[in-house]
Amino acid sequence: MKLQFNLIWAALCITMIHAQNNTQYWQQKVDYTMEIDMEVNNWQYEGKQEIIYTNNSPDVLDRVFYHLYFNAFQPGSEMDVRSRTIADPDGRVGDRISQLASNEIGYIKPTSLTQDGKKVTYEVAGTVLEVNLAKPINPGESTTLSMKWDAQVPVQIRRSGRNNKEGVALSMTQWYPKLAEYDFQGWHADPYIGREFHSVWGDFNVSIAIDKEYTIGGTGYLQGEPKKKRGKKTWVFDAPNVHDFTWAADPDYIHDTYAGPNGVVLNFYYKNNPEIIENWKNLQPKTAALMEYFNTHIGEYPYKQYSVIQGGDGGMEYAMCTLITGERKFGSLVGVTAHELAHTWFQFLLATNEGKHEWMDEGFTSYISAFAENEVLEENNPNPVSGSYRGYNFLAKSGKEQPATTHADRYASNRSYGITAYSKGAVFMAQLGYVIGKDNLDKTLKQYFKEWAFKHPTPNDFIRVAEKVSGMELDWYLMDFMQTTNTIDYGIKEVTETSTGSTKVSLERVGLMPMPIDLYVQFEDGSQASYYIPLQMTRGEKSNPTPEIKRTVLKDWAWAYPTYEFEIPAGKKVKTLMIDPSKLMADIISENNSFGIE
Repeated sequence: MKLQFNLIWAALCITMIHAQNNTQYWQQKVDYTMEIDMEVNNWQYEGKQEIIYTNNSPDVLDRVFYHLYFNAFQPGSEMDVRSRTIADPDGRVGDRISQLASNEIGYIKPTSLTQDGKKVTYEVAGTVLEVNLAKPINPGESTTLSMKWDAQVPVQIRRSGRNNKEGVALSMTQWYPKLAEYDFQGWHADPYIGREFHSVWGDFNVSIAIDKEYTIGGTGYLQGEPKKKRGKKTWVFDAPNVHDFTWAADPDYIHDTYAGPNGVVLNFYYKNNPEIIENWKNLQPKTAALMEYFNTHIGEYPYKQYSVIQGGDGGMEYAMCTLITGERKFGSLVGVTAHELAHTWFQFLLATNEGKHEWMDEGFTSYISAFAENEVLEENNPNPVSGSYRGYNFLAKSGKEQPATTHADRYASNRSYGITAYSKGAVFMAQLGYVIGKDNLDKTLKQYFKEWAFKHPTPNDFIRVAEKVSGMELDWYLMDFMQTTNTIDYGIKEVTETSTGSTKVSLERVGLMPMPIDLYVQFEDGSQASYYIPLQMTRGEKSNPTPEIKRTVLKDWAWAYPTYEFEIPAGKKVKTLMIDPSKLMADIISENNSFGIE
């Protein structure tokens, strides 16, 4: 009995250790083979799909879910109702879905679905297809799911659709039955309400038959010249190791190619509109320069082609391509291209769950694209993300901020979502440079790409990379800034001259969010000095951000103490003091950050 008990106890201990170890990483894989037959006279198409789904999880799966995104474009859908009930609807959507006629709506209607040749039962629930498998998929097993479906392309409203406002015929994004992601948090079968996506990595082979007058651009590599048959051309694309497939088509596209860095072919598809051609020609070398910037500062683009395509309803990133509206001033055209191209790294290659961690997608992209655009357009802005700081400051003071852990679809307003995802997310990155030093931030970005490209990183994965690079403890930074609405407010409380001629400085922490402090001093003789107060919980110090100014490192400031005092030695008379003149710390009240400055 004793031996049996010991064996059971040992097994239990191993199970407990395994259960508590949440660092083991795995991800699912799905390979798609699809055939599409598009009729442009009525914007309907038939689809055939075979997917090989590999269960790399430790779990037995007895059901799967698909996304049917086009079903959002029907009166009464969740996207429609949410747009008509939210306080500040997206102007591109408004009440337009509710007014669609039957020949204008979008839909994807499965007509058959089998697993390894056996029929399965399924139910369509709005934009989600719920499938009960004929046979469970065990860990390490693969299964083949085959589907046929009928579909109609909706009038262009949001991202996908036909005949957008600039006359592009087809913007085919999220157009096919797309298997939902399953990860350590379970299934991510979110309804399509307004925000973005989370998908399974795999290989795609896609065959598209369409009217012979149309040109197609998008994801993947074209396999030979399109073949003509009965008034149509069939275009075949292979796309290895991606988690989405997008295409656009128009009979009036100009298709240019431009040599990008490291042998990448840059494709540009745009309407034959004399008013935009010059801008689209001039965009091409700028796009190459932008890609070179991202290669240098994050990691090398791993595919052989990238396409910038006129289409969609603004700007949206996809696999190996982006769809952007093209009738813009040149600066705007470069700006939207910079942002969407940057998304190739932040969310596509570093494929975070955009529903749960939208700030890692939009915020990291806003940060790096602002710096890239600043360099490529020679804007010479000392702080390219200063606008993001202003946006965050507004939200933090508004009383309407929600934690960045809020699901992207469940913000109270589109405005609060936008500022949190784009502005606060960018500030998170720039301010991390303030905490650990810009040199360590730059190293962190490269190491993050090296460790997590082609995977699904979480916020904790990113901050752990930053910790390993910097040698600092940073869980407090992630938690306080992105998982709460605590704000930063430090101030200079009092400055007094002592009887011995030294200057006594008293600082205070007014806000709940902790931070290390950079304090700069200007003396009456014109000389300068800086004082660095490390935050105790970081257990480390950054390098001097201004090596031309002598820095004194003071004792750590523990968060629970609301005030901190130190003395500036006698010998020079203090003229002014300022906390963080770089403005990289997102202190929401700047009025108390200086002394002696009117």
